[in-house]
Amino acid sequence: MKSLSRHFSLALLLGTVALAAPVQAQAQEFKAGFVNTDRIFREASTAKAAQAKLEQEFSRREKELLDMGNTLKTASEKFEREAPTMAESQRTTRQRQLVDQDREFQRKRREFQEDLTARKNEELSAVLERANKVVKQVAEAEKYDVILQEAVYINPKHDITDKVIKALNAAGGK
Repeated sequence: MKSLSRHFSLALLLGTVALAAPVQAQAQEFKAGFVNTDRIFREASTAKAAQAKLEQEFSRREKELLDMGNTLKTASEKFEREAPTMAESQRTTRQRQLVDQDREFQRKRREFQEDLTARKNEELSAVLERANKVVKQVAEAEKYDVILQEAVYINPKHDITDKVIKALNAAGGK
């Protein structure tokens, strides 16, 4: 009986080892990578070109807003200096004008921010779409099983961001 129990234990141990071996072999073949999209948005030439395009597109409106804000500030300061010597009706009229100018300025500033945010999202989406194509090409070429874009911790040896940025820059963003 003791011999049978020993053979059974040995068979169980060998079976367990036999089952674990393929799992270990599969685990060694699994290849994971990581790409840092924030770095791509900062460093890739396509992202820099998109940023330059946005700056050019919105620079005129931004300058107009700055000028309008400065004009409003100057008018408010002038009003503060002159208000004590003004007639009540004149002071009320100027206050209304300043409030209307400020309301217009706030409206234009809000519209500017909304338009800029919308365009920035469009441009970043296009950059991300191109980057994702390159990530897929790198993953297929180097036989990765999975590429992560966000993680709590990544060992630097799994970071393929430099490869993706180089490939994006070499492709010229196409």
